[in-house]
Amino acid sequence: MTDYKQLDAWIDAHFDEEVRFLQELVRVPTDTPPGNNAPHAERTAELIQAFGFEAEKHPVPAQEVKDYGLESITNLIVRRNYGETGGRKEGERPSRGLVVALNAHGDVVPPGEGWSHDPYGGEIEDGSLYGRAAAVSKSDFASFTFAVRALEAVARPTQGSIELHFTYDEEFGGILGPGWLLKNGLTKPDLMIAAGFSYEVVTAHNGCLQMEVTVHGKMAHAAIPSTGVDALQGAVRILNALYAQNTLYQQVTSKVEGITHPYLNVGRIEGGTNTNVVPGKVVFKLDRRMIPEENPVEVEATIRKVIADAAAEMPGITVEIRRMLLANSMKPLAGNKPLVDAIQKHGQALFGEPIKAMGTPLYTDVRLYGEAGIPGVIYGAGPRTVLESHAKRNDERVVLEDLRRATKVIARTLSDLLA
Repeated sequence: MTDYKQLDAWIDAHFDEEVRFLQELVRVPTDTPPGNNAPHAERTAELIQAFGFEAEKHPVPAQEVKDYGLESITNLIVRRNYGETGGRKEGERPSRGLVVALNAHGDVVPPGEGWSHDPYGGEIEDGSLYGRAAAVSKSDFASFTFAVRALEAVARPTQGSIELHFTYDEEFGGILGPGWLLKNGLTKPDLMIAAGFSYEVVTAHNGCLQMEVTVHGKMAHAAIPSTGVDALQGAVRILNALYAQNTLYQQVTSKVEGITHPYLNVGRIEGGTNTNVVPGKVVFKLDRRMIPEENPVEVEATIRKVIADAAAEMPGITVEIRRMLLANSMKPLAGNKPLVDAIQKHGQALFGEPIKAMGTPLYTDVRLYGEAGIPGVIYGAGPRTVLESHAKRNDERVVLEDLRRATKVIARTLSDLLA
């Protein structure tokens, strides 16, 4: 068995280098939208080449990216093969041992306002590194890369394989990230670990349905409103029906620890042309989170019926409903036990407290590995909660000691899996 302390010592000795690596990653913006993410992939490939890692660059065709609403995506795969490799073609699995994938996404939401630090500066203050994606999830570009480096320097595995998957489509659902790699047969690991936080190992997460609803009425002069049909009043009727549904969701509970009940949020609304005009069109966008026990087809059908029934109560109002996203929930696969056991064992040893296996109300692109039959978990560098990390808010940060210890947990776990 590998001496875990030797792995830990290697990571400690190279931790300043790991922090500098993360700073370089944070300094290349990956705001999505607009989603011009290929430059970050190029920079990542350049940086890891200095470690002796060669990254396969898999650019998604430009038209496919444009049709999706983004500008550029190049996904990376770094394959480290330790087993019998003679005569194998690129992408072919080793003849013995597990193939373990480590996935982190580089795309992030734009920084927004209210920062006290440069969102692309990678500044360090009071033991934390600040910047957009410092926590979610460029930190795990660093933790995963340096865990593999430590493994190779200390444990020197002789069987199996590790793949680093650095992808760029989590914010839009993952279809052109991990989904694209899997669909095109570029990878088929036995197990996978995706970027997460340090104090829990996530085995399940919510699904998400996002829809755009366009409410049509008829414009008219505000002085003679009876000649028009007020689309805003129609939208209000629909929204009230949806919010009533949201109250009912509180009675539906999940059996997965960490996940409570379904919920619905209307995050954007726009409409009308001027103050003195009866609005002829209102558009709103909704987000419906689905617990793992729910059927997405039934959820969508119910939402559509609630909207249609409410609109029918308003003469002259018509609606169009467009599905923007349907992301299935992540459900635990039986084969994930070795991952959970190893992470819990080493997490408790290094963090000094139990590491719970639980669900999260978020949705991620990790579900795509599960849908392909690949057992996986979510674990990486970060605090106890998304709120603490400031992910998707101003002053996102990662505590450097969490980064250090998470890197050790991943290195020890990989050592166990490939032993």
